[in-house]
Amino acid sequence: MEFSLKLAFSVVAIVLTLVTFIPYIRAILSGAIKPHVFTWIIWGITTVIVFFAQLEAEGGMGAWPIGVSGVITCFIALLAFLKRADISISKVDWLFFLAALASLPIWFLTSDPLWAVVALTGVDLLGFGPTIRKAYHFPHDENVSFFVFFVARNSFAILALEHYSVTTVLFPAAIIGACLVLVLMINTRRRLVWA
Repeated sequence: MEFSLKLAFSVVAIVLTLVTFIPYIRAILSGAIKPHVFTWIIWGITTVIVFFAQLEAEGGMGAWPIGVSGVITCFIALLAFLKRADISISKVDWLFFLAALASLPIWFLTSDPLWAVVALTGVDLLGFGPTIRKAYHFPHDENVSFFVFFVARNSFAILALEHYSVTTVLFPAAIIGACLVLVLMINTRRRLVWA
């Protein structure tokens, strides 16, 4: 019984991932959304590595939505670059990017999925930096529902986990928090910009 429930949560999380990303990709292709390329590169790298770390920590089918998301996130990074969506890079963006790259060797040095997930969650949260900076100045360039869907997707991914530990829960829980902060900031900035 529990297996089928976990499988259902994983399927819902994967469906939410697809439902979220497909319109976002269409919006990129049409030019309506201009994602920040550094953010998506950072998110793609970290999400794929966290997927493997969750598998190693026995996250099971709860890790599948993270893996699907990682592949699609890497594709969005490529699209952001090819479409020249937002390739403006400030000194602060370089700091976020370099901090992300500096954190990645922890995975190789420790060979411990917990420390890899802790480091990569921090890196992924740093990846929000360029998007937060951009969304603060251009709040209409981001799709709020995209980040709301990610709150729901990560909630279902947590419910689908076969084993609960800091290693398996930290990443999706942190992304829930970051997405909620981003949504609140975008909505606040939109009201202020229109005022």
